[in-house]
Amino acid sequence: MLYIISYDVSTSTPQGKKRLRQVAKVCENHGIRVQNSVFECEMSYDMFLSLKLQLFDLIDPSVDSLRFYPLGKNGRQHVVHLGAKIALDVKAPLIL
Repeated sequence: MLYIISYDVSTSTPQGKKRLRQVAKVCENHGIRVQNSVFECEMSYDMFLSLKLQLFDLIDPSVDSLRFYPLGKNGRQHVVHLGAKIALDVKAPLIL
């Protein structure tokens, strides 16, 4: 299933900057960065629940926010992209 994950982490303190790095690293381990704070992640529902809990443990809910958009099994077919960055198809063969 394809999920879009976006976050806004307050970086007004050193702790906030650390949280931002931690959230970004966790997201990078699960998906493709498509914009600064937006990731496309192909994963099972169980993996999604685990990721959601992991991210929630990192943020400060009083000043940070996370958004999860489930697009479904055929979600990639509905993504419209305009502009320079070409998104990788994580299910396509990888040729080095």
